[in-house]
Amino acid sequence: NACSKEFCCGRTYLAAGMVDKAKKTLGELVDHLAPYAQKNIPIIGLEPSCLFTLKDEALVMGFGDKAISVSKQAQLLEEFLASEAKAGKLKLPLKAATRPVLFHGHCHQKAFAAVTPAMELLKLIPNAEPKLIESSCCGMAGSFGYESEHHQVSLQMAEMQLLPAIRQAPDAIVLADGSSCRHQIKDGADREALHVARILEMHLK
Repeated sequence: NACSKEFCCGRTYLAAGMVDKAKKTLGELVDHLAPYAQKNIPIIGLEPSCLFTLKDEALVMGFGDKAISVSKQAQLLEEFLASEAKAGKLKLPLKAATRPVLFHGHCHQKAFAAVTPAMELLKLIPNAEPKLIESSCCGMAGSFGYESEHHQVSLQMAEMQLLPAIRQAPDAIVLADGSSCRHQIKDGADREALHVARILEMHLK
């Protein structure tokens, strides 16, 4: 069964300069998804860096029209759900928020204007009043912050805006869709940040 195979977007290989390996793994994923994309079936991603590798880098790696069709259908979960809500197709039974929501946007979300759909989706939660943390990169930048020689620089980046904003709101639910961002927040502020899907789940009646 082809669906049981594990695929990779190749982002980690690209970050390490292993372009040939990235092209091979990303190419396998594009080949797998193209038949669905060509039928106009949405391709939903949870991790911003993976999703936008599929949506952006895949277009310049020689995969041809397959990559274009996949890119057109590729979207983050919050982009898809916000679009469905605007079209009147999404009816989530959501209970009112009892805590403020702080949202840290992943760098790819910011670069591809995917922060707005996430905020629109959060506003479907009654009384949520989500607040976007005005921050730069969390400092992880993919594998950068995991490397021992970059540890201090990575933390300095996080301390510019992100971590202080979280510490100043001890009662807030912290949202971060990027797995690296969540690691940085846990290590730097000792707070568990959640993906938007988990925050929606928390507020289901």
